[in-house]
Amino acid sequence: MQHRHPFEGRRALLAIVAGLAAPCIVPFAATPALAEDADAGARTIVVTGTGLDDTPATPAYDVETLDRETITTSASGRIEDTLSSVAGFQQYRRSDSRSSNPSAQGATLRALGGNASSRALVLLDGVPVTNPFFGYVPFSALAPERLGSIRVTRGGGAGAFGAGAISGTIELASAGPDQIGTLDGSALVNDRGGTQVSATTAQKLGEGFIVASGQWDRGPGFWTTPSDQRVDASARAAYESWSASLRAVAPLAPDLEIQASGLVYGDQRTLRFKGADSSSSGQQASLRLVGRGDWQFDVLGYVQAQNFSNVTISSTRYVKALDQRKTPTLATGGKFELRPPVGNDHVLRLGSDLRLVSGHLVESPYSTSTGLATAFRRAGGDQSDLGFFAQDDWTLGTLVLTAGARADRWTIRNGFYRSLSAAGAVTQDTTYANRDGWNTSFRGGLVWHLAPVVALRAAAYSSLRLPTLNELYRPYVVYPITTNANAALKPERLRGYEAGLELTPATGISLSLTAFDNRLKDAIANVTIDDTTRERQNVDAIHARGLEASAALRLGQISFDGSLSWTHAEVEATGDQAALDGMRPAQVPKLAASATLAWTPRDRWRFATTLRHVGRQFEDDLETEALPAATTLDAYAQVPVFTGFSVILRGENLFDERIVTRDQSGSIDLGTPRTLWAGFRVQI
Repeated sequence: MQHRHPFEGRRALLAIVAGLAAPCIVPFAATPALAEDADAGARTIVVTGTGLDDTPATPAYDVETLDRETITTSASGRIEDTLSSVAGFQQYRRSDSRSSNPSAQGATLRALGGNASSRALVLLDGVPVTNPFFGYVPFSALAPERLGSIRVTRGGGAGAFGAGAISGTIELASAGPDQIGTLDGSALVNDRGGTQVSATTAQKLGEGFIVASGQWDRGPGFWTTPSDQRVDASARAAYESWSASLRAVAPLAPDLEIQASGLVYGDQRTLRFKGADSSSSGQQASLRLVGRGDWQFDVLGYVQAQNFSNVTISSTRYVKALDQRKTPTLATGGKFELRPPVGNDHVLRLGSDLRLVSGHLVESPYSTSTGLATAFRRAGGDQSDLGFFAQDDWTLGTLVLTAGARADRWTIRNGFYRSLSAAGAVTQDTTYANRDGWNTSFRGGLVWHLAPVVALRAAAYSSLRLPTLNELYRPYVVYPITTNANAALKPERLRGYEAGLELTPATGISLSLTAFDNRLKDAIANVTIDDTTRERQNVDAIHARGLEASAALRLGQISFDGSLSWTHAEVEATGDQAALDGMRPAQVPKLAASATLAWTPRDRWRFATTLRHVGRQFEDDLETEALPAATTLDAYAQVPVFTGFSVILRGENLFDERIVTRDQSGSIDLGTPRTLWAGFRVQI
């Protein structure tokens, strides 16, 4: 049988949309402001470049927002480093996007990990950016200089694209000219010869604006292999990544604006052994209409193409054992949200969203003796999710109530696995039954402002996550362990509750405390079968309970931001999986904390240190390999030397803490050692 390539007939369309979507609206941006008729008088046009305003009940959930200064002044200059300061945020491994396999960069919250797929919904200007085949986040493509804010909402979601928000939502919002200025660029070099170069320019055009940005990072990397385990074939974690984006925003009417965006990126890495190379790439484009009149609306459409390849090197013979040549994936989708005028005390949201995914892998195992391919394999399929949602926020004096519901119609279709021998004979040709279903989820909460300095909040929610195509159809190898796919995986379903307290005892001081209880039913985990084999399976549940605390102080030139997450997470399992019952999910720490102390004596000066602690966690589901706790200290300094030009000094892991990121039967990988950076930043 023949299986269609997800890009056939659509590559040209994607290139045209990505290249022309933003520039095509510049004529609108360059036109003068539209005016009302003479009787009504002129009306001011305000172009924001954002979506609709937050609803009154946004504070009913556990929300933390990072501002632009925090985003752009981390020690590593990477988004995942900034997000690590948010209580409960976690990647599958402790490595960042320079020294981890891209497929391990899943993002989750609330100790609901256990495998590398994201359980948090990550949005860039309203568009889901998670790789639709693997479920990882392309962090290296998300340049901090392009962003104006990041908002993290913990807990399951029921709004737009809510099927991906099983542990929470991470919303990245692009910056505009008022935040960027005319130019914000930097160039730095580290003590191992690595470089970071980025530049973002913003130009106002009439009543609109356009933002163009590019970044390029490369370096020889560091030794992820401990010195006593290195062999002649060992290699540093070399990396090279780049990305470019173009975004334009313009008014079409006094209460209507259009936003067009395009992003392209590429990434290459070498991990542990010479020849163990991985690559990822992507292109995406989106178009968005936002109406802010009496009948408010937000209409969004997007297209994404992504690819991934990976070569696995044998840890005993140090030659190629598996070549995952490509994993082309195409995702298209969009959303529509309407807010009708229903009175001053209500904000009603009605809408629908759609996400279509098609992808497959092409790979060949190799004989470690002859160096020849022993087979040729392809596997993949299609997925879809059509959601309908409604939410109403009702303000009653100092009390705000919210309730929402979502219905998802999902499909998993055209799944296949096909293997040929080296001679071309078919050895396996399996097609999997199509599946579909309806799932409903709900979310409700309240925030009660007891006094100007005290607010209480409570929420309950449910949510859904489909298994990724990667979990369903793609096996992978991290020697000596092979993890098999499972085409019969069921969707995950979450039920959760939380209650919190917000205190603002004085100007510039805010404190937050949240207690939560989340249960993820049919959680997908990498379950141990024997010493060298694991399989993705649904366990009965992952039950996570815990506390999240944060504090922010702004006292003149001094600021402090701290967060802490303590969780008791355990697997609930029966039958053949009974050995896992009561175990902590793989890669999930019990305690994580972060504290940043900063001093800004004047404009564009900044001195900051960040102390982070990640508690002990386990490599595997049976808790046989423990990864020790790690505490790191980072530092950042920015000193202007003349107008618009500053010297930048950065330090990662200044105490050179030994960070174990992987331990499989004594085979260890390490995280970022002490790294010192120096360079400059231009802000005009």
